[in-house]
Amino acid sequence: MRAWTRKNSLGGVKLRTEMDAHEAAVLRSLVTSLVGLLDARESETPQDELAVLTGLRSGPSTPPDDAVLARLLPDFHRPESDLGDEAQSRTADEVADERRADAADVNGALRSLHEPEIIDAKRQAATMLLDTLPERGGKIALIPEQAHGWLNALNDVRIALGTMLGIDADTPDELPEDDPRRADMDVYHWLTWVQDTLLLALMD
Repeated sequence: MRAWTRKNSLGGVKLRTEMDAHEAAVLRSLVTSLVGLLDARESETPQDELAVLTGLRSGPSTPPDDAVLARLLPDFHRPESDLGDEAQSRTADEVADERRADAADVNGALRSLHEPEIIDAKRQAATMLLDTLPERGGKIALIPEQAHGWLNALNDVRIALGTMLGIDADTPDELPEDDPRRADMDVYHWLTWVQDTLLLALMD
């Protein structure tokens, strides 16, 4: 694949690159899997008669059990770690448990209210990428709006793959040859490069 380039013309800005068939197939497979995860999460939402009548959707009030979805759809609020003066009259565990319960209530309400919109936005970005990605590879030309969709979808795919591979701050850039994650790590680094070069071209 070639690095993304920016082309300014009378017709507007275009971000251009070219992918071979294998690269396009890998990216399409990853993004399609991402959409499948989001669809599965959305299907967990219980049917709400009021939502059907009003058209106002609500999402699940509990976080996903799946580790990848939990990273893609994290909690909105975390309990404070500083116990302060509250621990003077009660044990630290009691205060911490109460704060976790309060945070769960807040997260449940926020998740139910906002998660459907977040899933919609992620699915829209993924669909934009799939619609502008040649099935057999080839030249790609994006307008800025499409480029932003690609950036969002690429970021979600990187998060998903990184979670599945267990990548964290201590993970080396290059894994040993006998590590079963090695090939997938190469894909992760490639996705990072695709995202970085697109962002640089967009900001140029």
